[in-house]
Amino acid sequence: MRGLLCAADTAVLAAGGSGDEPPVTIPRDPAREAARRELSKRMYHENDPSLLQRALNAFWDWLDKLFGTAASATPGGAVGLFVVILFAAAVLAALWWRLGTPRRPPASAPLLFDDRPRSAAEHRAAGEAHAAQGHWNQAVQERMRAIVRSLEERALLDVRPGRTADEAAAEAGRTLPAHRDRLRAAAREFDDVTYGGRGASEQSYHRLAELDRDLERTRPTLAAGAASSTRQGAAE
Repeated sequence: MRGLLCAADTAVLAAGGSGDEPPVTIPRDPAREAARRELSKRMYHENDPSLLQRALNAFWDWLDKLFGTAASATPGGAVGLFVVILFAAAVLAALWWRLGTPRRPPASAPLLFDDRPRSAAEHRAAGEAHAAQGHWNQAVQERMRAIVRSLEERALLDVRPGRTADEAAAEAGRTLPAHRDRLRAAAREFDDVTYGGRGASEQSYHRLAELDRDLERTRPTLAAGAASSTRQGAAE
């Protein structure tokens, strides 16, 4: 208001009058232009909000209108809107807890062994050490490696460093068909723990340890053709 009054006085003085004389009547357009020029001076805009502040004010006004519209459309008004927001947040939290963080699948099949070869006994010892500390993920990994390494040491599997757990289980299942399903389950457990982001349990480790012990006591099943040739050679 003070700026407008100053602008008006300036317009009057510009028309040739003084403050003690009667007001001079001037046309509306020149008066408006004189006021615009006066108000465009920097002294009248020193306390204006910055561009960022104006943007923030516009955002908060928009957000206030948005919540106001949502509250008016929700039964119970603002309280009802608050309850709806809480319910949606609870549902999202429950889904996140149940499904876990989304994980990208591995680009290629995971390898079973790392670069440093170890014996089955070493893998078993490492698995037992992890189990004693309650590190079930590492314990399951080491026990699965012990199973496969033991089969390689017994020549029931070819030594192949690039083999995956699934490939090892499939090959060993053909030689030891009585344990085919357990071998496949052990390979899935290894993959889930190592690359699927799932946590192993004590029961998971004990299942693999029991499978390892059973496989040590199991003899391979000969193929039908090899068994027939063996019986024929014995008869001759």
